[in-house]
Amino acid sequence: MAELSKLADPGSPEEMLVRRLDLDRLPRHVAIIMDGNGRWAKARGLPRVEGHRAGVASVREVVETSARLGLQALTLYAFSVENWKRPRFEVWTLMNLLKEYVRKERQGLVDNDIRFNVLGRWRELDPSVVRELEATLEATSGCRGMSFNIALNYSGRCEIVDACRSIVADWAAGKRADIDEETIGRYLYTSGQPDPDLMIRTSGELRVSNFLLWQIAYSEIWVTQTLWPDFRRRDLYEAILDYQRRERRYGGVVQPEEADVFASGRLQG
Repeated sequence: MAELSKLADPGSPEEMLVRRLDLDRLPRHVAIIMDGNGRWAKARGLPRVEGHRAGVASVREVVETSARLGLQALTLYAFSVENWKRPRFEVWTLMNLLKEYVRKERQGLVDNDIRFNVLGRWRELDPSVVRELEATLEATSGCRGMSFNIALNYSGRCEIVDACRSIVADWAAGKRADIDEETIGRYLYTSGQPDPDLMIRTSGELRVSNFLLWQIAYSEIWVTQTLWPDFRRRDLYEAILDYQRRERRYGGVVQPEEADVFASGRLQG
């Protein structure tokens, strides 16, 4: 059970939100499309890269808050395969911010028992980035708390392609298994983790942007107009509260009034 004192300051608006949360019915896995850094910077007359710098504080607060809530997994969409189309200086800045972040946060992740994971074709990144990622993966390999996934050089379609390639390779090596949903799930980047119960998108855009295409089949989606650099724990609490008000049906629940009709035999043919 999460401790209230670690989730909000006494008397704060965040405390009021936390008190409304059902801490026994939290989403196991939250996935976030972090969007709006460029628009945040533009609105302030700043270069786009300053929006990315400002977004680091949001990452830190959301990771910390998710771990304190006791979530099993948090996945942040940091850099897609398509993002290579952005200006070279912006990409360079993003990679350097990433290196700085994982270097500075490494010990904090260990201290808070957070296991770091990287999703995507991240080994294709610059060797200096790969080294920092590998160091953090190694440092947190023994952690048993929340899994913190960061999607880098990521594409949902590429993930499914990579899973299929791995299955074919194992078949060629004599490791054969029936091809079903469970098998494919074992070969995804998120193998061993629950699928996201809740997917959050900031900045008001209404699309999934090639993110966790297999895993979000039944995720609840919450969109906020808040730009990522302004996203804080209160926004996370609001998203979870909205999630807890929903009835998750997975396409198979019959409504009570419909069940009465079937039971009475009034529905024929």
